[in-house]
Amino acid sequence: MTQTAEFEIVRDFAAPREQVYAAWTRPERFARWFGPRIFTTPADRVVLDVRPGGVWQATLVGDEGFEVTLRGVYRDVAGPGRLAFTTGDPDNPGDGPASVVTLTLDEHADGTTMRFHQFGVNTDAEHAEQSKAGWLEFFDRLAEHLAVQATSSKVSSRP
Repeated sequence: MTQTAEFEIVRDFAAPREQVYAAWTRPERFARWFGPRIFTTPADRVVLDVRPGGVWQATLVGDEGFEVTLRGVYRDVAGPGRLAFTTGDPDNPGDGPASVVTLTLDEHADGTTMRFHQFGVNTDAEHAEQSKAGWLEFFDRLAEHLAVQATSSKVSSRP
């Protein structure tokens, strides 16, 4: 029997929606925040073919040459407000966990509210909690990346 689990994370970022969307859709930006802090994600090991049916892939590199590659397919691309993508193949997951992520970005006066919803198949509650904890760490890194981008933009726009 296939187990399913889902969760939602809502996070506010002090950055315009276009900047948050760019962090999800530009390999050089995605590489700066995607993954746990114990890994690096080299930009040349990130593929983001941001279109419905396009593939995304990121290789995380750890100590002593350990690598793990995550991948999926974009299902919906309506930037800069919405992305939906898979991790693994939720339509044919085999024995492994797979999921569908839906990301919505709503701009407001102080920045952007990101709603991240993940629905997983072959996923029990414990795996979903581990996944959620991982994403929370990723989003801390995303907030740091966006803060650096904001500082860089202010410095480069000075006369």
